[in-house]
Amino acid sequence: MSDLQKYVEYLIFITQKINKFFEHQKIYIACKKGCAKCCKNAEFPYKKIEFELLMEGFKTLPEDKQQLIRERVKALKEEQAKTEGRLAHTCPFLIDEVCSIYDFRGIICRSFGLMFYRENDTPGIPFCIFEGLNYSALLNKETGRVSTEKYKELGYDQEPLAFNVSHSFLTDEVLAKGFGFTFGETKPMLDWFDEDFYNV
Repeated sequence: MSDLQKYVEYLIFITQKINKFFEHQKIYIACKKGCAKCCKNAEFPYKKIEFELLMEGFKTLPEDKQQLIRERVKALKEEQAKTEGRLAHTCPFLIDEVCSIYDFRGIICRSFGLMFYRENDTPGIPFCIFEGLNYSALLNKETGRVSTEKYKELGYDQEPLAFNVSHSFLTDEVLAKGFGFTFGETKPMLDWFDEDFYNV
């Protein structure tokens, strides 16, 4: 079995767990097809093996969509060159507000939207909370944080919880070792593309 196949096994395992977390917190989750807030204005950290699977998804697309994505990547790389290498952007795989390679998407794309633990064990919140989406009913606008008491005031039965779903946690090499593969290095998505991708 190849490393990519082993990674897919891990991805199935971890996605099932992430989906259970979303189900547990569904009263606070506004995610739905066509929202796409999480697909915009980001750098999208990808491990090497995540990008390899992304490219497998790219190969399944019809030629017109492949060409559109190549053109978008080229334009983004040109824009990135003007910003000293950093660029928050819309994902080039987002077409008509829908992920064109959904089943091949990265781990950050699967877990975004939940409250999560940062590396220092403090809870983090998804940025869409500030746009009236996930957990927004619990937002304390003065502190910019979720009020863990407000859910009682609103009559919700389920407490808002944070989970270990940060990209760094879910792509830890210790987890990969248990499945017999390695994640490889992390780069922003754009940095994985070279000129051979869009100059065809």
